Amino acid sequence: MDWEIQKDPERLLKTFRFRNFQEALAFAQKVGELAERHNHHPRLTVEWGKVTVEWWTHSAGGITEKDREMARLTDALLEVG
Repeated sequence: MDWEIQKDPERLLKTFRFRNFQEALAFAQKVGELAERHNHHPRLTVEWGKVTVEWWTHSAGGITEKDREMARLTDALLEVG
Protein backbone atom coordinates (compact mmCIF):
# COMPACT_ATOMS: atom_id res chain seq x y z
CA MET A 1 0.00 0.00 0.00
CA ASP A 2 1.44 3.37 -0.97
CA TRP A 3 -0.27 5.46 1.70
CA GLU A 4 1.85 7.70 3.94
CA ILE A 5 1.67 7.36 7.71
CA GLN A 6 1.32 10.77 9.35
CA LYS A 7 1.49 11.62 13.06
CA ASP A 8 -0.60 13.64 15.53
CA PRO A 9 -2.91 11.82 15.14
CA GLU A 10 -1.43 8.74 13.50
CA ARG A 11 -3.29 8.35 10.20
CA LEU A 12 -3.06 7.07 6.65
CA LEU A 13 -2.80 9.84 4.06
CA LYS A 14 -2.80 9.85 0.28
CA THR A 15 -3.28 12.58 -2.31
CA PHE A 16 -5.03 11.60 -5.54
CA ARG A 17 -4.45 13.81 -8.59
CA PHE A 18 -6.95 14.62 -11.34
CA ARG A 19 -7.11 16.72 -14.50
CA ASN A 20 -9.46 19.32 -13.04
CA PHE A 21 -11.71 20.29 -10.14
CA GLN A 22 -14.76 18.48 -11.51
CA GLU A 23 -12.92 15.12 -11.57
CA ALA A 24 -11.55 15.73 -8.08
CA LEU A 25 -15.01 16.53 -6.77
CA ALA A 26 -16.51 13.42 -8.42
CA PHE A 27 -13.85 11.24 -6.75
CA ALA A 28 -14.52 12.89 -3.37
CA GLN A 29 -18.20 12.03 -3.81
CA LYS A 30 -17.29 8.37 -4.42
CA VAL A 31 -15.15 8.34 -1.28
CA GLY A 32 -18.06 9.85 0.65
CA GLU A 33 -20.44 7.16 -0.59
CA LEU A 34 -17.90 4.47 0.34
CA ALA A 35 -17.57 5.98 3.82
CA GLU A 36 -21.34 6.00 4.31
CA ARG A 37 -21.65 2.34 3.25
CA HIS A 38 -19.01 1.33 5.80
CA ASN A 39 -19.97 3.86 8.49
CA HIS A 40 -16.33 4.96 8.70
CA HIS A 41 -15.53 8.49 7.61
CA PRO A 42 -12.24 10.06 6.47
CA ARG A 43 -10.96 13.59 6.42
CA LEU A 44 -11.30 14.78 2.82
CA THR A 45 -9.59 17.84 1.38
CA VAL A 46 -10.73 18.77 -2.12
CA GLU A 47 -8.69 21.21 -4.17
CA TRP A 48 -8.32 21.98 -7.86
CA GLY A 49 -7.06 18.74 -9.40
CA LYS A 50 -6.51 16.81 -6.20
CA VAL A 51 -8.18 15.11 -3.26
CA THR A 52 -6.36 14.25 -0.06
CA VAL A 53 -7.88 11.40 1.92
CA GLU A 54 -6.94 10.65 5.53
CA TRP A 55 -8.11 7.54 7.39
CA TRP A 56 -7.80 6.91 11.13
CA THR A 57 -10.00 5.75 13.95
CA HIS A 58 -10.66 8.50 16.48
CA SER A 59 -11.70 6.12 19.25
CA ALA A 60 -8.49 4.10 18.83
CA GLY A 61 -6.33 7.21 18.59
CA GLY A 62 -4.71 6.05 15.37
CA ILE A 63 -4.68 3.55 12.54
CA THR A 64 -6.64 0.30 12.77
CA GLU A 65 -7.19 -2.58 10.36
CA LYS A 66 -10.49 -0.91 9.39
CA ASP A 67 -8.51 2.14 8.20
CA ARG A 68 -6.18 -0.05 6.15
CA GLU A 69 -9.18 -1.74 4.55
CA MET A 70 -10.82 1.61 3.80
CA ALA A 71 -7.56 2.80 2.19
CA ARG A 72 -7.54 -0.29 -0.05
CA LEU A 73 -11.19 0.31 -0.97
CA THR A 74 -10.42 3.96 -1.71
CA ASP A 75 -7.64 2.90 -4.11
CA ALA A 76 -10.08 0.47 -5.76
CA LEU A 77 -12.46 3.37 -6.58
CA LEU A 78 -10.02 4.43 -9.29
CA GLU A 79 -10.08 0.96 -10.81
CA VAL A 80 -13.86 0.99 -11.13
CA GLY A 81 -13.91 4.38 -12.80
